[in-house]
Order: sequence, then structure tokens, then C-alpha cells
Amino acid sequence: MKQLFLLFPGKRRAAPSFLAPLGGRTTFHVVLGAFVTVLLVACANPALRQAEDLGRSNQWPAALRVLDDARAKDPNDPQLRAAQVRAREQATARLILQIEALRGAGRWDEASALLSQLALADAKHPRLVALTTEVERSRRQDAQLATGRAALKEGRLERAEGVAREILAESPQHPGARLLASQVAQARPLEAAVGELGPAFQKPVTLEFREAPLRQVFEALARSSGVNFVFDKDVRADARVTVFLRNVTMDEAMRVILGTQQLDRKLLNETSVLIFPNTAAKQREHQELITRTLYLTNADVKQVQAMVRTIAKVRDIHIDERLNLLIVRDTPEVLRLVEKLIASVDLPEPEVMLEVEVMELATDQVDSLGLQWPEEMQLGISDATGAIPSRVFIGGRNPINFRASIANPTVIATLRGTAGNSNILANPKIRVRNRDKAKVHIGQKLPVFTTTTNFTGSTSVAASVSYLDVGLKLDVEPTIQLDNDVVIKIGLEVSNLIRQVTGPGGTTAYEIGTRNTSTVLRLADGETQVLAGLINDEDRKSGTGIPGLSRIPVLGRLFGTQTDTRNKTEVVLLITPRVVRNLAVPDASLTRLASGTDASPGAFSSLLRRDARVGVAPSSGGAAAPAAQAQPSAASAEALLKLDVTPQIPAGGTVSVALKNDSGLQIKGELEYDAAKLTPAQPLQGVTPGRYPVELAPRGERVVAFRALPPAAGQVLNIGVSSLSASGLNGESASVRLEGSGLLTVEAVR
Repeated sequence: MKQLFLLFPGKRRAAPSFLAPLGGRTTFHVVLGAFVTVLLVACANPALRQAEDLGRSNQWPAALRVLDDARAKDPNDPQLRAAQVRAREQATARLILQIEALRGAGRWDEASALLSQLALADAKHPRLVALTTEVERSRRQDAQLATGRAALKEGRLERAEGVAREILAESPQHPGARLLASQVAQARPLEAAVGELGPAFQKPVTLEFREAPLRQVFEALARSSGVNFVFDKDVRADARVTVFLRNVTMDEAMRVILGTQQLDRKLLNETSVLIFPNTAAKQREHQELITRTLYLTNADVKQVQAMVRTIAKVRDIHIDERLNLLIVRDTPEVLRLVEKLIASVDLPEPEVMLEVEVMELATDQVDSLGLQWPEEMQLGISDATGAIPSRVFIGGRNPINFRASIANPTVIATLRGTAGNSNILANPKIRVRNRDKAKVHIGQKLPVFTTTTNFTGSTSVAASVSYLDVGLKLDVEPTIQLDNDVVIKIGLEVSNLIRQVTGPGGTTAYEIGTRNTSTVLRLADGETQVLAGLINDEDRKSGTGIPGLSRIPVLGRLFGTQTDTRNKTEVVLLITPRVVRNLAVPDASLTRLASGTDASPGAFSSLLRRDARVGVAPSSGGAAAPAAQAQPSAASAEALLKLDVTPQIPAGGTVSVALKNDSGLQIKGELEYDAAKLTPAQPLQGVTPGRYPVELAPRGERVVAFRALPPAAGQVLNIGVSSLSASGLNGESASVRLEGSGLLTVEAVR
């Protein structure tokens, strides 16, 4: 700080002429003090002015750096310290706003750079760690979302759904993940929403067994499909089954057989299945359990816990009310059901803004006209002072003086008229959550004293005070409907003080006038309703004067005063609801779920395709007698290739193309398909899209699975076979005859 020296000569001088009108020498000292203050401010640290200029141009990080450098040189300056704190708050607030905007736009590199600036500005900022975690998580979720979208485009619905579920477990309101989950649900029908198996389980089979041993049936399935079956030691070896299944997939046949024999399965890999009894003990022994922590955003964790226990019948569940989270331990199928149930109820509650106008229109008029005469006259004997005492003793020699007295002035003329208008207006705006109550009180609180006297021992008096609300009280409770109508319960009370009443022991009470109304009305969004008619109309006449004479018409005003009072008040209420946020009804994929059976919630569905036929008879314990099976045709001069394609599949489903070589020759060829609408479940490297090479050994079979892509929904497709050639063991060639049709229908999205 520079030192300022002011030198004044010893000789007194008159104030300058321009200060004379302001008070001469005294004003001169005032101006001199202001001048000194300006000079002191000018001598302040230049970093303050530089930081202030940078702050005006919204360059708060640069201003903070200037102040940090200045504090390093002068750490004891309080002005620098205060300016540094303000600059740091402004800089961090603007950085956080920019980071949030960049994160919403998906510009992760720029957001990370600003996070580094935030760490330099305030390394201990409470939101630094959370923002860093959110940016890294959002970057990773974007990469996952791209993977899920690619899987959906390729028809791998299970993979796409898994990606969406993983993202939603971390960020329940992630818009991209919610859209991906909705697209997966639309591309797959309800009965197939429980999971997909490998291509081996999609091969069409036909079973005709009567009273056959269970293991013999599964042996036939294993030979025809190439699926491995492992049996639990407690599976009954003598179990008998009668089943007639035609044109069903391997997966559907297994579900029917297991469901009728009280058995269950566990998928070990894409071609291996474990069969075990469907009992509680075996379920605990073989079923794989998953523990999932689910964070709730809007729903009450206790209500969700009751819902999950009732609907999904989960095994183990724990809640934490402090964090509003739910921990569930059960099978993957049950957890998938729990996640969808929670997603259907964990929604933000609707809110409405109530614009209320309350007006009290009041008019009052008072007219008072007449002559006020004295109310009493006195006549009596006066004392020595001239006053008329209340009692007089007559005796002695004092003279008796009679005197008369009357009020002065004798007559008072009253000519008074008053009139007034008042308009009390209250215009509050209340934002209320759905089914919550809001209150508005505009007025005053009147104190009411209550005393209590205790006569036991020494007498003591205790006083307490309570308050009485007087004025306008409004209670509203809105209920927001899905069509944006608002049902409002309204309670309105208008009270005013009439007079004060003094009770026993000097206690205070009040006489209160009140008007109230309550109603329930339904208004559309933005509709205004007027509630009026709370009218108080008072017309009062009073008179004082000489009895009898004051009642004479017209002339009575010469012998008394008459007062006419007219008061009228009306309360008008205008209310307008404006819906801020209504309930976001979830997609149909979250409101219509496949829930398994009562014994196994969320389990695989046992429904068959529409074109499948099934007949199951109860076992009677007879000997095994498999039905006659179709014998393959003998080899002919030309090779015979049979083509069987699943005729109808759901949107996003899997189509099985079964090829059977009914000759002793080796057959080669290519499957032709529309690559924009179908994709192989097991793609081959270096193969032209739209062509899939196949090769069948003599008497051999081959099943190729294709997944329907979203553009195939509602289309009729054709899978053909081209470039067919047949060759024998010695290299001889033969023609190939194709039997069967490759037409299939893909159902539209539901």
C-alpha cells in the first residue's frame, strides 16, 4: 500500500469560493475525506480490479488465477481473500454447468478437460468425484449402447436386451437404454420374451411315443438334434410318457415333456442340458441364483418390496430405506421379472401448478344525522364550593342554596357520512405433487391468553398464550388424471375479527366472523374456474335521542341522532391448474409381462408356435411301444434334397432351415436369403452376404438357423437353395431334385 501524505500550512485559509454555499470550512473537511477515500481505493491491490474486469467478461477461471497469485504474494490481505472465495464459487459453478451440458451432448473429451480445470480450481469440491464417475460411466454406457444397437440390428435380441438391462441397472432413466429395451420388446412376442437357446434347440422335430420310457424319448431327441442330456440321479428311470408332437421345435418339445413329468432343466451350454426333478430341494441344488441391487428413484421401497414379494415370490429380499434400494437374490428369470416390475412403477409422480386468485370485494357506508341532547340534568343543594354533593345534611345556620346543572354544550349537531371500498387480492402460485395437500394462510394470528390459578398452598397464577388464525385460509389437494384433467379438493375459509371480549379474570377472547366453503371440481389443464357467492350483506340502523320525540318522522332528527350503516363484502376465488408433469405411462413391454407359472414365477414359457400340434396322454404304466416312424426313401438315380423351413416366426424370432439328404450321394449347395432381413445365427467368415454354403454327407442332415432382423417384421420371405451338385464315392456326378418350400412369414410387431 502506498503512503499518502497530506501537508497543510499552519496559516488558516478560507474555504474555496465554490464551497461557500455548502457550509464553508465544515463542508471542506467532508469533501476532503471523500477525496482521501477515493485515493485509498485507487491505491488498493491492482489484482482486485483486474479480477473484477475478468469477472465482468465471465472469465472467472482467469480471475481466480490472478487472485491466487496475488494471495501468494500478500496472504494477509482480507480483501483478496474475500474476492478469491467469490471468484472460486463463480468459477466452479460455471464449470459444473458446462460439464453437465457437455455430458448431455456426449462430448466426453471436452467434459474431461473441464473436470481437470474444476480439480485445479477446487480440488475438494463436493461434486468433483461424482461428476468424474458420471462422465466415465456415461462414456462406457455409450459404447455399450452402440454394441446393443448393433446386436438388435443383427437380430440378436437376447444380447441387445442384456445390454439395455445392464445400463438401466446403473442409470434407470437412461433414454437410450430405455429406447433399446422398448425396441427389443417390440421385436419379440410375449411368449418368446423369456430367452433364446442355441440353433440346435430350434430344429423341428416330430415325436410319436406311447407309454415309452422317459429316457428313451430323450435318447431319440438327442440323436435327432445333437443335444446332450444329463440326468440327475433322482430322475425316475421307470417314468413313462405318451406324447404326440408334430412340427415343433426341439425347445418346445422339451418344455412340454418336462412340464408333464414334473421335471425341470438347466442349460449347461448351447448343446447340453441337465434334467432334474422339479422339487424345492432340487431347485435349491441346481438353480443358479443371482443377487442384484436395485436403486429406486421415485417409488417407495417398502411398497415395492410388498409388490415384489406378492407378484414375483422372490426368495431373499432386503431393503435399505436410507438409500432407497432393494437387494434381491433369486434366479435370472425371476430377477428379469423383478426388474421389469420395478421399471413399471418407479416413475416420477405428476405435479401441477395451481394459480390461485382470491379477492375480497368490500363496500361500507355510514350516515349519521341529528341533534344530540344531554342525557341527564341535575338539580340539588350545593355545598360551599358550589358543587352538588351526593348527600346533604340540613341544619345549622348555613343558608340553603338550590342549584341546577346540565351538560355543556347542551345540544350537539351530528352531520357525518363515511363511505369506502376495499379490494383485498391474494395471488399465490402453488406447485403441488399429485395427491398431496397444499395450504395458504394470509392474515394474522390473534393472541388469546389463558390463566390458571392454583390455590393449593400459596396462591399462584400461571398464564399461557395461544394464537388464533384470522384471515384467508385455502386448502387444496389435486389429483392429476392421465388425460391431463385435474380433480381438486378445495377448502376456503375467510374469517375476520368482530370484537374483543374480556372474560373472567381479565382474560381475552375474540368474537370471530367466518365464511367457508368446500367443494371438489374437475378442471382441464389451463381451465379457470370462478367460485363466488360468499357474500356478507349487513344493513343496520340505530338511533339515540329523547324518548318518544326522537321517533317522530322527519322531525325526530331534531330530538335525536340516527345512524345508518351498510356493509357488504364478497369473496371471489379463481383457480387455474397447469400440469407441470404428468405420469409417463411405461411401454407395453413393461406393463404386459410373461410371468411363468404360479409355482415358478418368471420361468420359461411352455407355449408352442401357432402351427404346432401336440397331444399328450396320461401314463398308464404299460410297456414301452414307440410308434412306427417314417422310414427314409431309398436312394434313386438322382440325389434327393428335402428342404423344411419354419413357416411362421414372430418378429425378431429364429427360423430353422432343415436340410436332409435322402440319397447315398454327397450334396453341396448354397442357401440364398435376403441379407437385409435375415442374418445367420452362426455367421461364416469370408462368405458373401445373402449366401450361406452347405454340404451334406450321404443320408446326412443339416440345420441352419437364421434370425429375423427388424425390417423383416410383417414380411413374407423366401429362402432358396442354389448351386446344387451331387457326387458319389467314385467322383460321379448326379442331378439333385429339391423337395419342399422355403417360404416363411414373419409376424408384424405387436
